[in-house]
Amino acid sequence: MKLGIVGLPNVGKSSLFNALAGARAAVASFPFSTVEPNVGIAPLHDHRLEAVARIFGSARVTPAAIKYIDIAGLVEGASRGEGLGNRFLAHIREADAILHVVRCFQREDVSHAAGPVDPARDVEIVNTELILADIESIERRRERLKTHLKTGDPEYRWQDETLAAVSAELDRGKAIRELQLDAKAREWLYRQDFLTAKPVLYVANVGEDELEGPVSLVEELREAVGEAPVVVLSAALEQELSELDPAERREFLSEWGLEERPLDLLIKASFALLDLITFITANDREARAWTIEAGTPAVVAAGKVHTDMARGFVAAEVIPAQRLMEVGSMARAKEAGMVRLEGRDYEVQDGDVIQFRFNVS
Repeated sequence: MKLGIVGLPNVGKSSLFNALAGARAAVASFPFSTVEPNVGIAPLHDHRLEAVARIFGSARVTPAAIKYIDIAGLVEGASRGEGLGNRFLAHIREADAILHVVRCFQREDVSHAAGPVDPARDVEIVNTELILADIESIERRRERLKTHLKTGDPEYRWQDETLAAVSAELDRGKAIRELQLDAKAREWLYRQDFLTAKPVLYVANVGEDELEGPVSLVEELREAVGEAPVVVLSAALEQELSELDPAERREFLSEWGLEERPLDLLIKASFALLDLITFITANDREARAWTIEAGTPAVVAAGKVHTDMARGFVAAEVIPAQRLMEVGSMARAKEAGMVRLEGRDYEVQDGDVIQFRFNVS
């Protein structure tokens, strides 16, 4: 799973990417410093995994991770090829979701492609360009369907009617993800890689001195995006923090009165946006978090660890990490009857610690 980091030029996308991936993407105070997309992996900080590793005495800890793509800044007219619009649209189609960075800070030495800082306007510019791109894509698809419609096949007629109805809603300014669709239409449309069908997480990029309280520009952003999730952070500060060692980082967060790094909250929100959860396997060699979609059955989760575990699945010994942390060892957890034996159809829950029983002989 990967998220495309998008937004207008000079809103802090590359700084945020650097903080997420520990990379050195180009950062500049002028538009289009990012031409080709940078790709990086960001680990999910999870105190449960670290605690489980201590309980098992694991020599290595491997966290779950998610991929981010730093995509060139979009400008008004991108759907018509303005700026790097065509590249932008092609790269975002490859992403599973959108991380939309919105500038919520004032700095005279960093130009803004659209004039004065205005989060609501910036959101509208990006959303409009994605909507226009989807309308154009639908027009092309309907043109290709004309030949098939002559066969009289009802499936092609349904596709054409569905695309026509969606195009009408896009004309009214509605994204595909906002539409009320039946199961068949939703499943089919979401396979077509329409840009406005992708889930969106907004990042309000504020100044370093604006993390401790409400910022008017952030409130403007929240009002503009309605119920969509918003994470507030300072991309410049997060990039600086990523260059510190863990002890220095903890000291800094303590001085600021922050229990958790905003960047970690963003990564967690990214997992939630894609409906992803993690389960943990552990022994004395390694404690590892595995990423799966919510609702995944135990036998499929076993296959993530090793194909033999799925092929020869017998059962799964399961205990929530929090319960294991409370008793301090698997032996005590078993003595207390906290460890459950689950079958192949058990839906794995976030934070489950699992030991798979399997037999391939």
